[in-house]
Amino acid sequence: MNKCIFCELENHSIVSSSNFFNVIRDSFPVTHLHTLIIPKRHVETYFDLNQDECAELSFVLKAERQTILELDKSVKAFNIGINAGAEAGQTIFHCHIHLIPRRVGDVEDPRGGVRGVIADKQKY
Repeated sequence: MNKCIFCELENHSIVSSSNFFNVIRDSFPVTHLHTLIIPKRHVETYFDLNQDECAELSFVLKAERQTILELDKSVKAFNIGINAGAEAGQTIFHCHIHLIPRRVGDVEDPRGGVRGVIADKQKY
């Protein structure tokens, strides 16, 4: 069995934690302060989280959003993304939630947001 990099997080990479989650900055960020929220329990996708984890996730997302807003006043919006399964682009098979800060002008036309995972479907 291969080692799971999210099960083996080093303490120095964790920026915050809760009962069920560790929070790190993405190693290959889409934007500055791109953050990953990672369950401490090894589960493959979001759909494998239990009710307690799902409930806490909402609090963690909001807390991390606030932290990012305090760290960088240029952040005006966010994308939240979850890849669940290889066909959806998941490459690390330990659930993780992307919190991606967005700034004015970071792309020419942000309309369509997460629809851009299939590039020709973003604009409608």
